[in-house]
Amino acid sequence: MERALGKSLGQKGYQDLRWEDLVQTSIHFKGRELHSTASNRERGGLARVLTRGGWGTFAFSDIDNATQAINRALMASEAIPGSTRLAPAPTVQERINARSEKDPRGIALAEKKDLLEHYNQLILSYPDIQSTEARYYEINREKYFFNNEGTDIYQEQLLTGIVLRIIARRDNIIQRTSLALGGSPHYNYLLDQEEKVKEKVRETLDLLEAEPVKGGTYNVILDPECTGVFIHEAFGHLSESDNLANNPTLQQVMVMDREFGPSFLNVIDDPTIPDVPGHFIYDDEGVPGKKTHLIKDGKLMGRLHSRETAGKLEEDITGNCRAQDFSFPPLVRMTTTFIDNGPHDFQEMLAGIDDGLYLKGAAGGQTSGDYFTFGTQVGYRIKNGKIGPMVRDATLSGNLFTTLKNIERVGNDLSLSRSGGCGKGGQILVDVGHGAPHVQIREMAIGGR
Repeated sequence: MERALGKSLGQKGYQDLRWEDLVQTSIHFKGRELHSTASNRERGGLARVLTRGGWGTFAFSDIDNATQAINRALMASEAIPGSTRLAPAPTVQERINARSEKDPRGIALAEKKDLLEHYNQLILSYPDIQSTEARYYEINREKYFFNNEGTDIYQEQLLTGIVLRIIARRDNIIQRTSLALGGSPHYNYLLDQEEKVKEKVRETLDLLEAEPVKGGTYNVILDPECTGVFIHEAFGHLSESDNLANNPTLQQVMVMDREFGPSFLNVIDDPTIPDVPGHFIYDDEGVPGKKTHLIKDGKLMGRLHSRETAGKLEEDITGNCRAQDFSFPPLVRMTTTFIDNGPHDFQEMLAGIDDGLYLKGAAGGQTSGDYFTFGTQVGYRIKNGKIGPMVRDATLSGNLFTTLKNIERVGNDLSLSRSGGCGKGGQILVDVGHGAPHVQIREMAIGGR
């Protein structure tokens, strides 16, 4: 198979081929009922050719049609006028197998269902739990990549996890929270997580007794999950260079060496961190993934690139071009994007706030340019440097660049997410993650009731 793919490439312009064997397993409970189980296998490929002005692409499902796919992509590319330059990339020949401490592919589907049902029933055993959603996911990819520059890569990728959504109700008050487990190639990361599940249930039930937060401007501490989602959504997407390459207004804002925050603020995108959703070795252009400092010591120092955007902006490649699967062309995408550890500890942050909020967990939101709005799962009042009563229904909003400059302290307790997911250009990537330590921010606008 590999020999047939490699021989399909011609020498006109730049040409590459991706072929993927994708197996996805899912189990889904809604409340007490098993809603669905599925294990699906798909195979297919995508040919890309760049001759002058733009990409020609052609998807195919039969490996014997690889040569035809290249020829069709070549015809499409030659019809596009202009000139596009790709940044140079190393030529690589490598074979990479997934490594797992306890390989989920060797576990029976019934055993996976029993584990998910166990956690689901544990949640439902508590009074005032109205409903749940429990999902098990497992994604196994065997990916082949060839280009006419001589790169030849086989890469196996494996990811498994559980996502639990909890809905509690008492009278007319409804509260929702979620918990992610796993997010790695290791099935054993999903085992023996009862205490985490119980803690999340108790937190959800406590929200039913909490007062709604009063809207206003507060000094806040955000936990790692909340901060991680913020930096991914509000800043990470602005760092994806295909969003920047054709946007002169954004180019005037995202200027290298511009000061965006305090000297102890560092934002990194890093696919080399193992055992988290955003990990991989090579992207879908055969480029090695690497650690990229987006903000270093408070200043803009880097951005995320495909070979095309790196060529257009005359910057170094970063290995951030990926596709949802073989049927899509790759786009510039984040990997594991996080705020790195700072010099402060959590107690120091608390001591610095006389009247404020401690906000935990993310509950969805949206961004528009450099403005953002995000919900949080749980909040607590901070009074005289101590955590006080729980509050609920808090949302945070503001301008990204003002918020970054209002960061007063960055914690030393970095935590990376156990679940991923990011949508862009009609493609949903599960293998994207985020993270942060606790972060203290002054004058944050908080919406409430």
